[in-house]
Amino acid sequence: MAIVILLVFSVGAMQSCTRIDAGHEGILVKLYGTGKGVQDVSLVTGRVWFNPLTEEVYQFPNFIQTRDYEPFTVNAKDGSVFTVDPTISFYVVPGKSPHIFKKYRKPIDEIAQTTLLNYVKDAFRIQLNQYSTEEIISKRQQFETEVQSTLDKALQTDGFKLEQMTSGLVYPEEIVRAVNLKNRAVQQAMQVENELKVAEAQARKKIVEAEAEARANELRQRTLTPLLIQQQFIEKWDGKTPLYGNSPTFFKNVQ
Repeated sequence: MAIVILLVFSVGAMQSCTRIDAGHEGILVKLYGTGKGVQDVSLVTGRVWFNPLTEEVYQFPNFIQTRDYEPFTVNAKDGSVFTVDPTISFYVVPGKSPHIFKKYRKPIDEIAQTTLLNYVKDAFRIQLNQYSTEEIISKRQQFETEVQSTLDKALQTDGFKLEQMTSGLVYPEEIVRAVNLKNRAVQQAMQVENELKVAEAQARKKIVEAEAEARANELRQRTLTPLLIQQQFIEKWDGKTPLYGNSPTFFKNVQ
């Protein structure tokens, strides 16, 4: 009887329990025997009993994770060198943790820094090699969409899903200089055009003012008769006799 109790106690002692954290997927790995390897089923979130001598439990996060990779360079179709500074957000497809662990035997962090980074580089290399420098500049949105699609397909083959990607694409220095020169030339041309418009407007204004002055002078010449001039003099005369010169004649001598 004591032997049976001791045996039951020993078996029980060999059993361990762990809890799969929320946002994770647990997998049970057999370390020995014919069943060695990852079981065909995933362990759901909750409490898991296992034998620590022959089995091991791993947890794979299935929430969205973000990786900001170091910049690297890729050549365009015409040989121009572009710098890529990518950031991706991804997650493990539910139920794919056993497949991922069986293939790589590594934790997610290590897979993300090695295999996933290679997928990112390949996606940019494949797509960038199909575009010329001018096409990348004029069709950047299309280019990045195709890179994201290529990367997503590659990740899904391994049980990952791409949530978001930013390329951080940096143009070659000579392209940046050329674009800056072009923008400066356009700005200068616009400035000259605006100055010409101002000059034309000022010239038209002077012409209008000159034409108006000429018409006013012409009108005054037609209306300034001798009688009108004499009347204006009388209206402004203070009644004093001028000290020099001829006095105006107010009344005509009829004798």
